[in-house]
Amino acid sequence: MPYTVDMGKNKKLLTSYRLFFGALGLSAIITEIFVLLQRNTFTPANFFSFFTVESNIFAAIVLLSGGFALLCSKKPVRYDMTRGAAVLYMAVTGIIFAALLSGLDAGILTAVPWDNTVLHYIMPIAVFGDWLLDPPVQRISFKKALIWVLYPLTYLVYTLVRGAIVGWYPYPFLNASEHSYESIAVVSLGIAAVVAVIAFVITKVVPYRDSKR
Repeated sequence: MPYTVDMGKNKKLLTSYRLFFGALGLSAIITEIFVLLQRNTFTPANFFSFFTVESNIFAAIVLLSGGFALLCSKKPVRYDMTRGAAVLYMAVTGIIFAALLSGLDAGILTAVPWDNTVLHYIMPIAVFGDWLLDPPVQRISFKKALIWVLYPLTYLVYTLVRGAIVGWYPYPFLNASEHSYESIAVVSLGIAAVVAVIAFVITKVVPYRDSKR
C-alpha cells in the first residue's frame, strides 16, 4: 500500500543524508586508492574488478546526484529505477560479505580498516535507508526490476573469464584455480537466489509513496 509523506518537511534532511553518505562512500574508495598507491600495490584493473568497489562507486554517485537534484529542485531522469538498482547491489555487497567474507582478515579486502566498515556495512544500510526515507512515487514491478540482475550476471561472467586469463580473482569463492566450476556454480546459484529475493523485497514489500512533489 502507498503512504503519504510531506517531502517539503523532509527535503533538507534527505538532501543532507544523500550528500553525506555519497561523499562518505567516495571518500572510502579514494582513500583506498591513495593508500594502495603509497604502498605501490595499486593495480587499477584488479581494484576496479571488485564488486564492492563498483557497487559503492555507483551507489555514491546515485546518492550525490539525488542530493544535488534536491538542491536544484529537480529529479534525475529515471532516478527511482537507478536508485533501486543501487539498493539491490549494495544489499548484495553487504549480505555476501557477511555470509562469505566476514571471517577473512579485513586487510585482505581493504587497505584501511575504516574503509571496510564503510563499504561493507555503513553504505549498504545507508542506501537502503534512503529508499525507505524516499520511496518511489510508483511501485516498480518485479518484472521491470529484473533488468537490475543483468549487472551481477555480467560481473560474474567477466570475473570468471578475466580470472582464467590473468590468474587473479577478486573473491575466494569465485577462484576457479582453487575451486571447481561446479562448486562455483552452486555458490553462484545461491547468490542469484539472494539477488532475486532482494529484488522481490524492494519491489513488493517496501511501500511506495503517494504524494505530490
